[in-house]
Amino acid sequence: MASSGRRPEHRGPPELFYDETEARKYTQNSRVAEIQAQMAARAVELLALPEGRPCLLLDVGCGSGLSGEHISEEGHCWIGVDISRAMLDVAVEREVEGDLLLADMGDGIPFRPGTFDGCISISAVQWLCNADKKSHSPPKRLYWFFSTLYTALARGSRAVLQLYPENSEQLELITAQAMRAGFTGGMVIDYPNSAKAKKFFLCLFVGASGTLPKGLGTECADGEEIHQAKFTQERIRFRNAKGKSVKKSRDWILEKKERRRRQGKEVRADTKYTGRKRRPQF
Repeated sequence: MASSGRRPEHRGPPELFYDETEARKYTQNSRVAEIQAQMAARAVELLALPEGRPCLLLDVGCGSGLSGEHISEEGHCWIGVDISRAMLDVAVEREVEGDLLLADMGDGIPFRPGTFDGCISISAVQWLCNADKKSHSPPKRLYWFFSTLYTALARGSRAVLQLYPENSEQLELITAQAMRAGFTGGMVIDYPNSAKAKKFFLCLFVGASGTLPKGLGTECADGEEIHQAKFTQERIRFRNAKGKSVKKSRDWILEKKERRRRQGKEVRADTKYTGRKRRPQF
């Protein structure tokens, strides 16, 4: 977890911290864009959406639309909510495919019941743990966010919220308010033994309780060496996947097939021909 001096939520309210300069700097940073794309891909995977039809997703704290781009690439529609006007202005300039709404998630999700087939959020929910105004009560704002989100989601759907908790107390506060609002589920932690790659995903179920997915890097219980080797392979693969040009490459296809296998879906076996371009037919 980041130290308190480096955490942006300690440097001011999000609508002020992400001004025009910061919004552009954030969006133009290739490393930030790569990490956002990875986490959005993982969040959408954890949603376990039904195959074969486009879904309508909510992106809470959508910023300049970096995570929304992955949703669009997967063939789904989305609506993004963010408190920073500067971030949304950059999203408009980038001509993202989703619809955008300027709103404070702590004031609730302003959509009709059952509107969305799922929700993702990348690096946003921890901002609600700060009281930026005298009227702000973090527990109350968290509860209002989660209760209105629960209502806005269709029964049987999921919300997957990636966050950077500052400490265990903050994690418990967020989780407790989500459960109080009616959600079931829990925390999925990817690469729990890695200081840098460790990621927290709050995976929430609406209605019937589902089986909580396993975190990446936790499948091999035989020893830390196997565990670490798998993590290294994942990092190399992601490091090579910079920019959109890699889409449809062999690594991109293998990664997508592996995600589908983890979801229990039928996938064709990998062969030496996987990802190989076919010669044009005349």
